[in-house]
Amino acid sequence: MMKNIIMEGEKLLTQNNNDNDLYFLYGTLGNLYRIIEQPQKALAFLNSCLDFAQKNGNIQKEVITLIRIGEALKYDNQHLMAIRAFNEAIHKCKDLEIYEDFILQHKGKCLMELGKLEEAERCLLKSLKLRKIKNDSSLIDSTQKAIDYVYRLKNIL
Repeated sequence: MMKNIIMEGEKLLTQNNNDNDLYFLYGTLGNLYRIIEQPQKALAFLNSCLDFAQKNGNIQKEVITLIRIGEALKYDNQHLMAIRAFNEAIHKCKDLEIYEDFILQHKGKCLMELGKLEEAERCLLKSLKLRKIKNDSSLIDSTQKAIDYVYRLKNIL
């Protein structure tokens, strides 16, 4: 099913699309390839997305794409590169605070996978603080579960 959707999306790329359509298609295909555990293909599409965002000076799309690239890198076991992507996203989102909690959540999980539990905890706690300000219970729950997991890992080690 997912592969059929990817094939249809790739066919759409050959049509005359405007820039926003291309950005959407590249980003969607990148995410779908990550989901089906083909992170190299995901990264190819996501890097095209990033090029688009940079050429158009769209910081919001740049930040979103950097988060997606970080996740794809993490799935490709390139955790240090993923953290660089998340750090770049944090740096770029100074004026877009709405994304900082997402970046910190993803970065915290990546650090957790690297066994850097203290750093992971700091990122996740900061994400939780920002999510409490947003007052979104599903986001708060998600972050709290990640924090609880870090605490369990710290107690095991």
